[in-house]
Amino acid sequence: MIVLYMTMSLDGYVVGPEDSVEQPMGRGGFRLFNWLDDRDSDGPSGQVYREAQATGAVIAGRRTFEHAGRWNGDHHDGVPIFVLTHHVDENDVPPGSARFVTDVAECAALAKAAAGDRNVLVHGAGAGQSLLQAGLLDELELHVVPVLLGQGRPLFANLPTTPTELEQIRQLPAQDVTHLHYRIVK
Repeated sequence: MIVLYMTMSLDGYVVGPEDSVEQPMGRGGFRLFNWLDDRDSDGPSGQVYREAQATGAVIAGRRTFEHAGRWNGDHHDGVPIFVLTHHVDENDVPPGSARFVTDVAECAALAKAAAGDRNVLVHGAGAGQSLLQAGLLDELELHVVPVLLGQGRPLFANLPTTPTELEQIRQLPAQDVTHLHYRIVK
């Protein structure tokens, strides 16, 4: 399964305004990740964090990959990282297990093959939108933080013009976040 794992504000932003490589979460955006302080707990935030870390491959958008410092070539446990991008400079060699891919269907197929029987973790609004538009995204794991950023990068921009039906699988309220998991009805 290909699952988008994203933390977002209640008004739908995944980073605050003015995000850049120097300020990867934009103004006020790091507030979205306070819930990770509980990632080692036995509670809901620890549970969803462990699930994300159990994935077998990562698909990331190029912007997310760059803003995250390319994760120094290792997102978690050495799993393959497939970076969905519009352009590949032949002199730009990604670190570690990362690989640039320009075709969304090829990226999804490579990640699924690499993950084996484990899920593929997707990071990045652009990658999530591209996979959703191509009909290749299976589920959404959204960590909704009770803050209104007011502006920034929206998770659900550029959606298909037809409604996308979702089936809620679970809702886990936790300290300072609600973890929502949805299956995309195809």
